Amino acid sequence: MNKIISKEHFSEKVYKFVIEAPLIAKSRKAGHFVIVRVGEKGERMPLTIAEADPVKGTITLVVQKVGLSSTRLCELNEGDYITDVVGPLGKATHIEKFGTVVCAGGGVGVAPMLPIVQALKAAGNKVVTVLAGRSKDLIILEKEMRESSDEVIIMTDDGSYGNKGLVTEGIESVIKREKVDKCFAIGPAIMMKFVCLLTKKYEIPTDVSLNTIMVDGTGMCGACRITVGGKTRFVCVDGPEFDGHQVDFDEMLKRMGAFRDIEVEEIHKLDHPAACEAEKDTATDRSAQWREDLRKSMKAKERTLIPRVHMNELDPEYRSHSRKEEVNLGLNEEQALTEAKRCLDCANPSCMEGCPVGINIPSFIKNIERGEIFEAARVLKQTSALPAVCGRVCPQEKQCESKCIHLKMGHEAVAIGYLERFAADYERESGQISIPEIAEKKGMKVAVVGSGPAGLSFAGDMAKMGYDVTVFEALHEIGGVLKYGIPEFRLPNRIVDVEIDNLSKMGVEFVKDCIVGKTLGVEDLEAQGFKGVFVASGAGLPNFMNIPGENSINIMSSNEYLTRVNLMDAASDDSDTPVTLGKRVAVIGGGNTAMDSVRTARRLGAEKAMIIYRRSESEMPARLEEVKHAKEEGVEFLTLHNPIEYIADERGRVKQVVLQKMELGEPDASGRRSPVAIPGATETIDIDMAIVSVGVSPNPIVPNSIPGLELGRKGTIAVNDDMQSSISTIYAGGDIVRGGATVILAMGDGRRAAAAMDKKLSGKQ
Repeated sequence: MNKIISKEHFSEKVYKFVIEAPLIAKSRKAGHFVIVRVGEKGERMPLTIAEADPVKGTITLVVQKVGLSSTRLCELNEGDYITDVVGPLGKATHIEKFGTVVCAGGGVGVAPMLPIVQALKAAGNKVVTVLAGRSKDLIILEKEMRESSDEVIIMTDDGSYGNKGLVTEGIESVIKREKVDKCFAIGPAIMMKFVCLLTKKYEIPTDVSLNTIMVDGTGMCGACRITVGGKTRFVCVDGPEFDGHQVDFDEMLKRMGAFRDIEVEEIHKLDHPAACEAEKDTATDRSAQWREDLRKSMKAKERTLIPRVHMNELDPEYRSHSRKEEVNLGLNEEQALTEAKRCLDCANPSCMEGCPVGINIPSFIKNIERGEIFEAARVLKQTSALPAVCGRVCPQEKQCESKCIHLKMGHEAVAIGYLERFAADYERESGQISIPEIAEKKGMKVAVVGSGPAGLSFAGDMAKMGYDVTVFEALHEIGGVLKYGIPEFRLPNRIVDVEIDNLSKMGVEFVKDCIVGKTLGVEDLEAQGFKGVFVASGAGLPNFMNIPGENSINIMSSNEYLTRVNLMDAASDDSDTPVTLGKRVAVIGGGNTAMDSVRTARRLGAEKAMIIYRRSESEMPARLEEVKHAKEEGVEFLTLHNPIEYIADERGRVKQVVLQKMELGEPDASGRRSPVAIPGATETIDIDMAIVSVGVSPNPIVPNSIPGLELGRKGTIAVNDDMQSSISTIYAGGDIVRGGATVILAMGDGRRAAAAMDKKLSGKQ
């Protein structure tokens, strides 16, 4: 008995076994499972019966190699015997003529779904089956499903087969076109959770199978207890199928992880290395065995001797004429794995002290070193809503990398930013983008004003905590400064769009073309049931220098210039938005926005593109990388010069700028040496366009629309350490509070505000 009649390798880590078990085959019904044990000291493992042949006396099991027990089973071959196969167990699936039924199977969940599909079709139902997997290779039993279904919809995460997208998208496409009377879902617990959230919204009864949480299978151990409809149930006795709308999935997910640390250790009992999915839950544990093994694999001194990787870049001459091609090309996998080895995995990582959002930097880097890139991306997304963005535009050299222990040892810092970008890009390009776990819905709505980095970070954290989040954006595109302020050669729109799409999949809703303070007031949001508001409207009001001739034609702010080019695509022939294409362009300022402006002007045909900055180059606030790139692209730098007057032609168009030559005096409050005019030293140069990039101020529309809101200096919103304003339900962060900030600082504000608002709304304060 229990002889393996045949074994088929379905896909990576997934096997199909046909096993001799005549008694089970005779009495088995759809939904039944068996308990399998391999070896006298083996673990009891529940597996749903995919098929049964009473004539041949065989049952079919589909097994995914996950931990120690499943690996042992998958290593058996045709002709081998399984120690124990016990069953059939559990309650059979309730089958009747419901009408139109959607059956959703994810991964190996497709196997136990097959007999349900067959039984539903035999009972006279119209059956639409949705099969889902990460890629084409992970779609199983398609032929068998098509034989018993009226229609089969295939969804793959990477789009390699069928439709690109998640299983929920496939289900919703059916719901939107016809009435669905019943849904069945079997697959990973997180998949079933999201299916149930979807079908609950449409009020479609949904059954799920919870056999993965079982241990004994006979009701004697109680390990499979789960809360269903507020009551404790035992999956092996009362199930394994339940009303999915009544299941406490969050509790179940926690319970499923109760022994994972132990399972990780157990996998090492195998005589050869085996990929263990359970390791994924120790991705951030420094004491995990894999982390200890990595540290021992190379001496610290050897790691410090590895030279820092250099970013691959487009050729300067080529890229200076290419407006939308990204300059930095990213690291390849070999470069990333080598750079990751430089990290010493410090017990007290100082790099994390420099990260405003608290990314677990050593953990994501060490996951890259061991080749678990998807885990590295998952670790990043635990704290950062925009890892691909931050990996490109954050000033790592002034934040996390500036704290790297390598610097104290006389070496270059670990390229944390490059590695962050690599992990995020690797996941995105694979099509296997993970969605962070979402807590049980709290039934409370919160509003976000502005979809820039602060707003998106806040929205992501609140969505993960179970709030219904709506983001209101004044523009016609989501992304705020990420879209209108940063050129595509530095941050492509497609990168931002993927991050935003990820938030949408987490349940965040976006409302465009809505100006809070004009279209809607905060009082309107409160009337609509929003319990809290996070204001992240940015600082879109540009500063000017108020010097003679500054209002001449072809003198504009960097905000206007970049918005025209980036958001409105004004430089394209098919765009209705105009933009001046200057030949001799002067950009006033020394920050990142100034670099973005001057490099854009160069790409739009400027023969002479200049940075005019009143301090020296060493005082420039722009990233060193941006300065380097600008110089490589032919940008000229006139440092220690300051405009004092613009001269226009007879048509009112700027034709010259008068520059005051400067020298550096004593340091000011920011620590930079103050520029001092050199008496009588001026210079006049010919220009046909000037772009002023000397800072921004908060847009007053939102602050001025809220009666009683306390403001800070220069029109910012005054907040406490929790980012809470003088009105208890209103929080704020980013440029509207700081007056001007980096993307990562704004994201840090969003995270801090989300944590504080959650405490207030959930009564934890």
